[in-house]
Amino acid sequence: MCRLNPKVDFAFKKLFASPENKDLLISFINSMLSEHEQISDIQLKNPYNIANYRKGKMTILDIKAVDEKGVWYDIEMQLAEQSFYDKRAFYYWAKVYSDQIESGDDFETLRKTIAINILDFNYIDEEDFHNVYKVFNEKSKKEFSNIFEMHFIELNKFKKDYKSLSSTLDRWVTFLNRAYEIDVNKIPEELALDKEVKRAIEKLDIMYLDSEEREIYENDLKAMRDYKAELKTAERKGREEGREEGKIEVAKSLLKMGLSIEQIAAGTGLTVEEIRKLRL
Repeated sequence: MCRLNPKVDFAFKKLFASPENKDLLISFINSMLSEHEQISDIQLKNPYNIANYRKGKMTILDIKAVDEKGVWYDIEMQLAEQSFYDKRAFYYWAKVYSDQIESGDDFETLRKTIAINILDFNYIDEEDFHNVYKVFNEKSKKEFSNIFEMHFIELNKFKKDYKSLSSTLDRWVTFLNRAYEIDVNKIPEELALDKEVKRAIEKLDIMYLDSEEREIYENDLKAMRDYKAELKTAERKGREEGREEGKIEVAKSLLKMGLSIEQIAAGTGLTVEEIRKLRL
């Protein structure tokens, strides 16, 4: 089995946003694009850098990149359920889009921006695990502009077994969901069909974390596990009315366990300010 969980945002960023692994990111992006939109090169705009994390410049572990055609991408792995994730998704898309120009620049320089949101919880009211949103005329269904595109991949909705995998996206989602059970010496042939997916498994298996990186990863993993365990406990106790109330109870428990405010915010979806108030 792979030693690291690729769904932990720190590991996800190091795997897909390291310059030496950009072929993996290209394959992952291409798995969601149509045949005529496929890309061949990409430039990382915020590559993985432990020094930036140390300086507090990597509080949001998304991946920003631009391809050879000038299309921008913002990719985020989100483990903790958030009640208003649609607003968050639009905010980060808009930020990547608007940051392309400075005051006084021509709007013509703004390029198509694609947001890819990978969720470890169900949020979209659709059965399919992959949903794409664009801008269309409500009556004619004609596309107004291709400048906006937003993808949602809900990992929990993906139910295919190895024998049922039929696309590169199927294989990437299987990798994200099941890396914990994959033996690098016995990679299922259905996954090995894609050389980049196979290489991602091999990379993840040998990915080196120094002591500082290991501590960050373990803390993030612990926060994720604690969040899920506490949320289940809250649900069992009937706090669902109070999904928000349930999150508050989870946050209080995690504070008692000594987790940092930032870790709890990442795990519960509450803001840092909301969690600070719980300590008063």
